[in-house]
Amino acid sequence: MENNMHDGIKDTMEHKYIPMTSFASGLGQAVMHDLYCYTNQIVNVCFVGSPENPNNWVLIDAGMPESANRILEAVKERFGENSRPKAIVLTHGHFDHVGSLVDLVEKWDVPVYAHEAEIPYLTGKLSYPEPDGSVEGGLVAKMSPLFPNEPINLGNCVEAIPSNGSIPNMHGWRWIHTPGHSPGHISLFRDEDRSLIAGDAFVTVKQESLYKVVTQKQEISGPPRYLTTDWNAAKESVKKLEALKPAVAITGHGMPMSGDELSEGLEKMVRDFDRIAIPDYGRYVNRKH
Repeated sequence: MENNMHDGIKDTMEHKYIPMTSFASGLGQAVMHDLYCYTNQIVNVCFVGSPENPNNWVLIDAGMPESANRILEAVKERFGENSRPKAIVLTHGHFDHVGSLVDLVEKWDVPVYAHEAEIPYLTGKLSYPEPDGSVEGGLVAKMSPLFPNEPINLGNCVEAIPSNGSIPNMHGWRWIHTPGHSPGHISLFRDEDRSLIAGDAFVTVKQESLYKVVTQKQEISGPPRYLTTDWNAAKESVKKLEALKPAVAITGHGMPMSGDELSEGLEKMVRDFDRIAIPDYGRYVNRKH
């Protein structure tokens, strides 16, 4: 019977290893006692849950293609041998956030949750728009047409996250719809200590610049330009997150940020979004704001 669960699953990320990495790759950081950020090549995944309770945690996002073994190694280090999450929650479905998802779902047999607007990209029905190699930015932007944009197919292993804002198995957290970078992009927030998992709604490294990606030079930046297709929505999403006044933020790319650096960076981002975040040119740019 168990195999039926995985009927119809298609892993389009197989053999799509992308040889990009940063100095932080392979490193993990406990941002709070129950909030852990692990850097997989150039993208972050989060473990939400206390290491003292290895059977009660949730994985946020699933890293780069062909990375399942590295993620499993990080899980073992954090939670011990044979630990598996209660669920996987996706901020969105771009290749660098679902790269190892099918492998992990097949190993763990756990439910996957995503915003209903993201489900078509996770069930093989819709491809994301092609990455824009012409967008203003650096070498990563130029390389982006090589990044996969076709959907994976999780079949019935993925379901829409509850519409009331709650997150299964994540007591005290709520999700916030933060579209722009993708239609069903969500960020996760815990009111009690103002912890934010922002996905790619904003990031703490200039993701278009290879030098900054490799060195992880910190600066609050808008969502990665080569995959962002709706800049008006992206701007509103950053405003929404800044209004929460997060104390600490883990973003999809770059190192976690907290305190004044985070609050001042976000205020500046909201104030100067058009200048800082929106590229001067690119396929998805419309400067009429």
